Amino acid sequence: MILVNLEQVIIVSCFYSLLFATVFFWLKNSILNVSIIHTMGNMLMLASNIGITLVLINRWIISKHVPLSNLYESTMFLTWSLTIVYFLLYKKKNDWLAIIIAPSAMLTYGFAILGLPEEMQQVTLLIPALQSYWLMMHVSMMILSYAALICGSLLSMTLLVIDKIFNFQSIKMTLQEYYPILSFSRDEGLIDQKYDVNYMNLEFLCFDKNQFNLTNQLDYWSFRIIGIGFPFLTIGIMSGAVWANEAWGSYWSWDPKETWAFITWLVFAIYLHIRISKNWNNQISSMVASLGFLVVWICYLGVNLLGKGLHSYGWFN
Repeated sequence: MILVNLEQVIIVSCFYSLLFATVFFWLKNSILNVSIIHTMGNMLMLASNIGITLVLINRWIISKHVPLSNLYESTMFLTWSLTIVYFLLYKKKNDWLAIIIAPSAMLTYGFAILGLPEEMQQVTLLIPALQSYWLMMHVSMMILSYAALICGSLLSMTLLVIDKIFNFQSIKMTLQEYYPILSFSRDEGLIDQKYDVNYMNLEFLCFDKNQFNLTNQLDYWSFRIIGIGFPFLTIGIMSGAVWANEAWGSYWSWDPKETWAFITWLVFAIYLHIRISKNWNNQISSMVASLGFLVVWICYLGVNLLGKGLHSYGWFN
């Protein structure tokens, strides 16, 4: 009973850790540009990662099987994977990574503990269909790939938003049209020629691509992260096919889950092909990655909400 109560305390604490980490990261990049705030956000992200790790280990010990057997456990593992991706890619200058991954992890975790019925959150015995050593291999590879692909897709979506809304040249022309006394300096940002006052630093929102290179960073890290997630997805699909042959006598049956896993693989294969080709710009590849973000969530969550197919056990059916 004590362990159960302690687990609930850790679960709630992890949610608030992710919530406040998100708040701190956004405050640091919008209002209070103080390094201690970012450090506090990192500490909360680390605390949530450790807490989720303890919860998963505790469920593993109690149930005597890897905690990846239903939507609640896999979503917890997905949140853990998102925090792992963050710390693997963390650099002091990559503030944009924090403001993207932290809210993603918080919303995913919130869905697990607040959006799913309580009976699904209870520790249960493993059903016969899942009693296989392939469970850990197949599901862990798929969830890790989802985490990496989601992060990479979000970076591509951010690139598109910045290019579309915060284009430096467009803002420059608009401001100079309505405020002729203002001009832009490559080194100092927005300058009032009359009084020679530096009004604002446009490094983050209105940037010169040659100087600040933010879009290139987003494109680079999106490609790298998706490049990591794609092999995980491939291994997950292949191990699932071997498991399916052992359990059902067929490597591939075009089950809805299998079909959407193949669609996900195909979309990101197209992304990698476009991204590697020198004849395509980063906007086109980012559009494909943004489509991949939607496809990943359909594959992971949307198909299972229907409760149909061979993968329907443990869901909302």
